Amino acid sequence: MRLTKSTDIALRIAMRLAVLDEGANPTTREVAEAVGVPYTHAAKVVSRLQHLGVVEARRGRGGGLVLTPAGRTGSLGPLLRELEGVGDVVGCEDEPPCPLRAACRLRGALRGAQEAFFAALDPLSIDDLVTAPTGPLLLSLSRRPDHT
Repeated sequence: MRLTKSTDIALRIAMRLAVLDEGANPTTREVAEAVGVPYTHAAKVVSRLQHLGVVEARRGRGGGLVLTPAGRTGSLGPLLRELEGVGDVVGCEDEPPCPLRAACRLRGALRGAQEAFFAALDPLSIDDLVTAPTGPLLLSLSRRPDHT
């Protein structure tokens, strides 16, 4: 199973925010640069994380991004289920539809494997992901050098 690029970016952003000192409140652009993703992608992901209650974006002086308590300690399994969706792993109903779909056992087996993947993440939180050695590495990330 492979996570979508959007989910990968969401996890990187949440992890980066989790290791910053209270009051650091970086902008979306700063976080995007630190985790090595395009700003436009990061902005879309931050919007989704806001909608899910994982990140709070504050405007004005002292504003910026903050990981919410729920984003910090909430279960990763449900978060990834939301970000990824729980659709079929294979395209049984794509065009053209698979001729085996009426009697295929693969679809159910893959759905079970997908749920097992998410279930393995249920006991973990973003805080769990940023313990050493990951946390110190995330703190060392700074803006990428300008390539001018």
